[in-house]
Amino acid sequence: MDSKQWRIHTVTKTNTQAVDIEKIQEAVKMILEAVGEDPSREGLLDTPKRVSKMYAEMFEGLHMDPRDYFETVFHEGHNEVVLVKDIPFFSMCEHHLVPFYGKAHIAYIPQDGVVAGLSKLARTVETVAKRPQLQERITTTVANTMMEMLKPQGVYVVIEAEHMCMTMRGIKKPGAKTITTVAKGIFENDDVKRNEILSFIQMP
Repeated sequence: MDSKQWRIHTVTKTNTQAVDIEKIQEAVKMILEAVGEDPSREGLLDTPKRVSKMYAEMFEGLHMDPRDYFETVFHEGHNEVVLVKDIPFFSMCEHHLVPFYGKAHIAYIPQDGVVAGLSKLARTVETVAKRPQLQERITTTVANTMMEMLKPQGVYVVIEAEHMCMTMRGIKKPGAKTITTVAKGIFENDDVKRNEILSFIQMP
């Protein structure tokens, strides 16, 4: 394991410790009592502990900076489209604290041949998603991070997701998908390049 990987692993481990586990457990007990349940019954006895661990994992991105993944870049002389598509992610809607999940597609055109490791794009999505979030914010944050750290000619981010707050409550429309996009740099005013990316995304 190289020093970069070790540093990221250490940060992730510290993040779970930064979460106030005891406070979450107390809150879960209070919620169970408030809905008329008995948190001391056998099936619920360990629920507060399980939920606290889940939140520590789901929200670890709050204490991580996706820009860290771009501290190392490569000069490869490649100045055409780079696309990583179908990146799966899970996040939590900040309005209802229920999950939404889907796929992210990230395209960029390098400047002066500067590229990032492909896994760094996936890590960026994962880190930004592991917070109380809005899909629109994830899309914008990923695009802004790429532009700031790689300084490419342009970035185009497309995210499609299903939101449990629309599926299991309220309007109850399972299967409805939300698509958000952010275009930066050369993609902002170039319909041809954006359509090229969309055609790549739709390819099997």
